[in-house]
Parts: sequence; structure tokens; C-alpha cells
Amino acid sequence: MDGFQAPRSSSSGIKRKFEGTISPENAKKPKPSPLEFMQSSMSTSGKFKSLSTIKVEDEPEDDAPAEVQQEEEFAPGNDADYFVEEDEEGRFFGTGLTKEQKDILNIFEDGAEGAVADIEELNLPAIRRLLLKLERAINKNQDQRSKYPNDPTKFIDSEADLDAALKALIPLSQVPALAYPELAKSENIGMLIGLLSHENMDIVIDVVELIDELTDEDVGGEEDDADQDESEQNDRDASMKMLADAFTKHSLLELLVSNFSRFNEEEESDRQGLFHVLGIFENMIALNPSLAGQIVEKTSFLTWILTRIQAPTHDENRGYAAELLAILLQNDRSNRLAFAKKNGMEVILPVLANYRKRDPETADEEEFMENLFDSLCSSLQEPENKNLFTESEGVDLMLIMMREKLKARSRAIKVLDNALSGASGAKNCEVFVEALGLKPLFTAFMGKSKKSKVESSILASEETSHVLGILSSLFTNLASESPERIRLLTKFVEGDYEKVDRLLDVREAVETRLRIVDKEIAAERKEMKRTGEEIGDMEDLWYLRRLDGGLFTLQTVDYILGWICMEDDGIRNHISVMLGRKSKGLKDIVAVLKDYRDNIGDTENMEVDSTDEPVSRREILDGLLGFLETCV
Repeated sequence: MDGFQAPRSSSSGIKRKFEGTISPENAKKPKPSPLEFMQSSMSTSGKFKSLSTIKVEDEPEDDAPAEVQQEEEFAPGNDADYFVEEDEEGRFFGTGLTKEQKDILNIFEDGAEGAVADIEELNLPAIRRLLLKLERAINKNQDQRSKYPNDPTKFIDSEADLDAALKALIPLSQVPALAYPELAKSENIGMLIGLLSHENMDIVIDVVELIDELTDEDVGGEEDDADQDESEQNDRDASMKMLADAFTKHSLLELLVSNFSRFNEEEESDRQGLFHVLGIFENMIALNPSLAGQIVEKTSFLTWILTRIQAPTHDENRGYAAELLAILLQNDRSNRLAFAKKNGMEVILPVLANYRKRDPETADEEEFMENLFDSLCSSLQEPENKNLFTESEGVDLMLIMMREKLKARSRAIKVLDNALSGASGAKNCEVFVEALGLKPLFTAFMGKSKKSKVESSILASEETSHVLGILSSLFTNLASESPERIRLLTKFVEGDYEKVDRLLDVREAVETRLRIVDKEIAAERKEMKRTGEEIGDMEDLWYLRRLDGGLFTLQTVDYILGWICMEDDGIRNHISVMLGRKSKGLKDIVAVLKDYRDNIGDTENMEVDSTDEPVSRREILDGLLGFLETCV
């Protein structure tokens, strides 16, 4: 029951949508309209140029020969329909398009209309027709490009057909159980992924938008999962896994990483396309968590992420990169070690340092900051990384954030809880005290009103839980009779034992919460016995429920109380008096610690003693209980 909460697979539980200048609801819709797709000239390499790069020729001079003017411009803008297209009031003339542009636009519109006709009924024959149309469009475009590599006008019609064929596949996400096996088993999937190497970046973006849509967790129509029977849900999940496996087999993720350098994020379309690429990584890891390790091992994706989060300005893709970093480090030891090897600690701490003196400016930036803190906490689960955290002055940075009392404060406390825990956190415990960390720690622990009794809802806060975790680690890891340990004990004596009283207040509030949970469990146990149900594994589930309901916090509080009772007679006497006023005593602390010891393994939570020898938490509890039982 570590105080660290694993980062979400999606920070809000909802799939990210690109926001830029495009509304979230339209983020996954086909990118350009036919007009937008066409209204650009093409270079000889075949890549569409943006409108801003089209050169506009100057109008002929007034004194130029009349025949020259007539040849260059027969109507304003060479608009083929200038004299025949006008509204009822005659205010607007034409469309602003030349005859050649209108012809090209018609090609795209015809292709789009054909695609709509094909997807009206998504049965198996219709799906096969769509896949066949894609195959033909790919082959035709490749043929035209190979024949006329230097004449874009010769292959623009095939490019339009390919664009329409790709967009026509987007509705397949509405029938995954029917469409995905067909796509996964066909040769089209290899051809589709092959388009990631297409010369036209707009086609590449079409492909990543399509794959992001097909692999999204919400595929299958607008029905809620609750409206689907179990069989339908299983069919959908199996089909999605089949498609994801097929994508993996064809090296989709490796090809996506190799394409990163092709995206120019100064362009809106490229920025949106890259957002969809990141969406594919999130989708694929959600469908197959083991891919997280493969991605880091086989590609430079982690290196790209560490570079991307260092961008001086914040945007959606920077935020998405941080979220994916948290996902990659969440449950994979090899990724955490790779993070450290790639100097991830040295990268992430300076980025977080930006929030020493200011809060994030937007909700998206705040989520970015939280994901970086979560990534840091994940990396600190590995003993090897705690030493790097010390060397990178991570403890000092977190203490600065604690003192500033901005939004980063509670996250910094969470990081310190992870950095100081376990035998590998012993050095960080010493650094923490030497860097004067006890004062801000107890300021956070005592709250704004030192003498007032804090409500149980506040006591149950995540921040309080992590403060208790830090205190527990300090008592476990600081050497006996060391200056650092003496300074820690002194804090509990000063102010008429006010910090001891605070611990007892927390204990009382947590006990109240736990009694409610115990009452619910007792009622469930009674009902199961009455109906003759087998309790079996319910005992373990009930214990986990008690831990979540306050038992874990109670165990941590009593662990701290046990230490200060053993090390200071004055503190022990004060605790006995205060507990006696509530008709309780040291025996209640003993009972909690016994239960704690009996439910922990011999090798769990290894710590160090004063000789730097590893010792289990159970051995420590045996020592505390041996002393406390003589005082009862």
C-alpha cells in the first residue's frame, strides 16, 4: 500500500482531443475539405505547398498591350465563372478559382461523394469494396507517381482518389467486430502502413488520423458499454486486439517514430497529425501494455519525449508527450532504468523547476506538470534511481517547492515520500534533514491552525498521507543517535508536544473512518453466513478494503508513535495521558502494530539499521512491539 498513486492511462480518464484551432469534437474528423486539400500548388516532389507559399504574380501594368492583358487575365482572378456565378443581389462574383483549380476541385468532390456512397451500409461486402478501393487507389497513385515524378498534375487525380479512399475507412471504427478481422487478415494493412513513407505529408497525416480512430478505445459506435451484452463486448475487444497485433507485426510504431522528423509543428496540419501519432501510441499501449517496454527498447521514442517536454513554450503535444512518459514509466522497471540511463532525471527536474515560483497558467499545463511529477515518482520506485535523484539535487528542489506553497507543493511532498522510502532512500533522508526539510514538513503536517482539530476529510488528504510516509521513512532510515535523528525527535518535544497531539488527532479521525468500514464489512459477513455463501477470498478483499478505508494510515501513525514512545520517556508519558482521556492506551497501539506485522511478509519493505545491514519491516515491528509490550 505505497502512498504513490500510479498515473492514469489518461489523465482525465478521457482520450485527449487536439484543441489547437480545431474544436475537440472535430479533432478526429477528416482534416481538409476538398477545397482546402486542393487549394495548394504541388512541388515536383509531390508534397502540397501551403497557400502562404503560392506566389501571386503582379497584375500587368496599365500601359501594357491590350492583348497581353487579355491573355493574362480574361476576368478578375482568372475566375472561370466570374460572369455567371453571382448571388441574387449581385454583390459577390465568382468563387475566386481559376478553371484549372475548379477542375481539380471537382475531382476531389467526386471522390468524396463516391466514398460516402460506399459507406452507407457497412456490411461485409461493403467493407471489402472499401478495402479494394483503397488497394486500387494506392496502386494507381504509385504507378502515376513513378511514371510522372516531375509532373504533379499527372498524379493529382490519383492522390485525390487515395485521400478519399483513406477517409472512407474511418467509419469502419463503428463496426470493429466485423471490419477489423477483415482488415487485419488482408494485404491492405501492410499497404496502409506503407503509406507512412508517402512523399505527400498530407497523405501521411490521413493515415495516422485513420489509425488513431481505428485503435481508439471508444470504437464500436455510440452505444455505452453497458448497452452491449458480454458477447458483443468480447467480440469487439478480440477484434481490436487482432488489429493491434497486425499493426505491431508490420512495425507500425517503429515507422511512426521514424516519421517524427517529417512533422513541422509550425504548420497546423502537421501539429495535428503529430497529435494523432501520439494518440496511436497511447491506444496501442492500452490494448497491449507489454508494448510499453518494446517501444522504449526498440525505438528512440523515449529520447524524443525527453526532448519534446523541454520545449520553452507549452502546447497540446508537449502535454501529450508528458502523459505518455508517465504511461511508459508506470509499470515497467526496464523503462524506468532506461529513463535514468538517458539522463531523464537531469531533464525532468529543470523542467519542473519552472514551477518553483509560479503556478501553471492553464489546466492543460497543470496536467502537464502533474504528469511530470508522476513520472518522477514512478522512476523513484527503482533503488538505482534514488541515488541519481540525490546527485541531481532533487531533494533540494522539492524542498524549495514545499516552502513556496504553490500548486507544486503537494506534488513535491509526494515525490519526497517516494525518494525517502526503503533502504535505498537512507541517503535522501540524511540530505532531507541537512537541507532543513523538517521545518516545511511539519508546517505542512500541522496545517494553518496548529491548535485546532482538523476535520477527518482533511486528515484523509493525499498530502497528509505522504507527510506521514516521510516521517515513517525518517524514523526507519536515520541512524540511531545521529544528529539528524536527534533533530527529528526534538521536533516532537517542542511546543508542549503539539506535534504528538497532532498525530493523535489524526489517529482518532482515522479510527472513526475505519469503524464505519468495519461495520459495513461485519454486516456483509453476517449476511454471507446467513445465506450459506462461501467466504473464501473475501477475507483478503475485506482487508484491502480496510487498508483503503483508513487502516494503512492508522498503521503508519502507530508506527511513528511506537518509535517516539521508545526513544523518549517524556513523549511516551504524554501519549499515555492523552490516550487515557479517550479511554485508550498503549495497548491499542500494540494491537494495531501486531496486525500490521502479521500481514506483512518477512522480506517486504526492506530497510537498513544503524550498521547499514538490510532489515525487514517485520523485524523492526518485532523490536517496537517488544518494547511497547513492557510498557502496557
